[in-house]
Amino acid sequence: MQDTENLITPTARRIPWNKGKLIGPKPPLRQKHVWAIRTKLEIEQQTRDLALFNVAIDSKLRGCDVVALKVDDVAPNGYAVARATVRQRKTGRSVRFELTEQSRQAIDDYIRVAGKRPGEFLFNGRRAGQSMTTRQYARLLSEWLTSIGLDRYLYGTHSLRRTKATLILPAHRKFACRPAAARPYED
Repeated sequence: MQDTENLITPTARRIPWNKGKLIGPKPPLRQKHVWAIRTKLEIEQQTRDLALFNVAIDSKLRGCDVVALKVDDVAPNGYAVARATVRQRKTGRSVRFELTEQSRQAIDDYIRVAGKRPGEFLFNGRRAGQSMTTRQYARLLSEWLTSIGLDRYLYGTHSLRRTKATLILPAHRKFACRPAAARPYED
């Protein structure tokens, strides 16, 4: 019994995978960050990246759904539509979203420059005929964030999903949120 205790050596304490890392939900991008990224992509004339960023902000889709978009989903007639419908991969539900004028222009420019045809993936990956991977999308987002001086570990692809709500809410009047007693009477 004494011999077996000597053979067992104390193991080194394992370091948790998330030690020193930000855990929990990552914050949404602020309006000034969104405009800084858009402006930088426009100045550098990166049509694909600008279209990808604008679609991600407007649609509030998950990364896997953004990269799986096809030309027919957002531009069935060769030009971007004001409202598009996509079936989500995770839930299987159809989601309808609006594209702003700026996003439609960016998509139209990208389709024209890239020579996209109906049925193709809107954002191609490295392999021919396949869509961009979510990992490639996350790397692009990291590049965009570091290019404007933000910490890429502080924000993630889900930050883009929550960003649109933060851009819209300050502009909305909170009339509907007030209790009924505080609302003025309308006769």
